[in-house]
Amino acid sequence: MLSPAAAPRSICILRLSAIGDTCHVVPVLRTLQHTWPTTRFTWIIGRLEARLMSLIEGVEFITVDKRAGLRALRDLRARLAGREFDVLLHMQLALRASLVASQVRARVKLGFDRARARELQWLFTNARIAPRAREHVLDSFFGFAEALGVRERLLRWDIPLPEDALAYAAGLIPDAQPTLVISPCSSHPLRNWSAERYAAVATYAARTHGMRVILTGGPSPLEREMGARIEAAAGVPLVNQIGKDTLPQLLALLARATVLVTPDSGPAHMATMVGTPVIGLYAATNPERSGPYLSRQWCVNRYAEAARRFRGKEPAELPWTEKIEEPGVMDLITVEDVCAKLDELLGSRA
Repeated sequence: MLSPAAAPRSICILRLSAIGDTCHVVPVLRTLQHTWPTTRFTWIIGRLEARLMSLIEGVEFITVDKRAGLRALRDLRARLAGREFDVLLHMQLALRASLVASQVRARVKLGFDRARARELQWLFTNARIAPRAREHVLDSFFGFAEALGVRERLLRWDIPLPEDALAYAAGLIPDAQPTLVISPCSSHPLRNWSAERYAAVATYAARTHGMRVILTGGPSPLEREMGARIEAAAGVPLVNQIGKDTLPQLLALLARATVLVTPDSGPAHMATMVGTPVIGLYAATNPERSGPYLSRQWCVNRYAEAARRFRGKEPAELPWTEKIEEPGVMDLITVEDVCAKLDELLGSRA
């Protein structure tokens, strides 16, 4: 434990991506802000992720274009010329992130413990958090606060949303009708469920629970095709907003929704930030490690079955970070599984 005698003057957070992981950083940031209100915080972050996180007040954001390679490192070095931080929280294991860390001057460069410091991260730090095993990503990030002597954990996100985002969400969910949002695509196609099964859940939600159903997602061809297939297969009208919103608008929409259905994806963690329950679809990845932090009881968890079928092992025998991204793995999740979770969740909320 570093336990500084006084509040650090400046802390730099390094977490470039992805959306879900940056969502996990926010409670740690909020906890440190609460503990040390006079400390200056800087966050080095990816350009996409900054579109959402830069709404946080009182934090300096420095964006890095991850596609720019060496040019991005030169630009960052120039921007940070003459600056030194008290502490760098190096919260990303990718070698690319460590190269970014090498451009940051800090008295203390805090990284993961040796066992978890993959991709040579340990070479770019001079201090380490306490060793832990098999914990949720968000919990692992709180290890950085604990290494600084901060034991409190505030599960606060409270990102202020702009008026245009609030108006966008109110236009789509203008009343008290329960609303199911489906964000059908992960950034990894083998984590995605089938369009026909999403359509069956949408039909069930509308006919059984009288729910409005909204599809959300990015503008990629894969996501647009998925949305079109869900619409075609559903037996009820849907509102297809795929490719039509910004990240702040999506966050505002999730805040007004009743529930989100999604695979292991960024929107699962965005919904957590605004207190909306998530029915997460998990077979390719382990929700105990990367599931929506406040909704793990609502996840359909077929990871153990996937481990036995595709790896021939029990989950405890696999590395904690193991992903089972195999063709057909998401078919282990049935429509009945998801509808049962929806029934249970709506019953508990009532």
